[in-house]
Amino acid sequence: MPRRKPAPSASSHLRRAIASAAARLMAEEGITDYGAAKRKAARSVGAGEGEALPTNEEIETELRAWQSLYQEDEQRERVHDLRTTALEVMQLLAEFNPYLSGGALDGTAGRYSAVELDLYADSSKDVEIMLLSNGISYDSMDNRRIGVDAQLCLEWNDFPVLISVYPTSAERQQPKNSHGGRGRQRVRAEAVRELLREAPK
Repeated sequence: MPRRKPAPSASSHLRRAIASAAARLMAEEGITDYGAAKRKAARSVGAGEGEALPTNEEIETELRAWQSLYQEDEQRERVHDLRTTALEVMQLLAEFNPYLSGGALDGTAGRYSAVELDLYADSSKDVEIMLLSNGISYDSMDNRRIGVDAQLCLEWNDFPVLISVYPTSAERQQPKNSHGGRGRQRVRAEAVRELLREAPK
């Protein structure tokens, strides 16, 4: 007689509920920090401080499912527009070996997501001079990512673009995911072109 699968525990139900709530917050409210989304979601479902929270990967799975159900056309268009914008900015800043990362790359970008670019320069001032010489205004942000020389934010095609400038020596290192978990993915401009060519019309 085949064994029955054990019923899901109350804690696994709670983890799933937190992951689902966190995914909705990220999709609808534009929260990009997994930790912040988890904490807010845990409070919304009445989870205690000591409850085991879902992993970033569990939340990402729920986020993709949520977007597929409720934002499919809007989200597909947003990802395409962000990738197109990323490619234009990457071409302008090609001398700084730009890489695309974040939701525009992995396909989870929502209505509030920014283009996230990593640049590598001897000095972040070189990037700022390049932007200013092309008449592009930007804001400097508080640098929260380890190893980043500067973070700059600008608008391009009415989309926010977040630029993290690293020292040139850091390009060969595997970038860390600021939200924990697996290493952060990044690709060069040619891979972005390929993603745009492969995207469904």
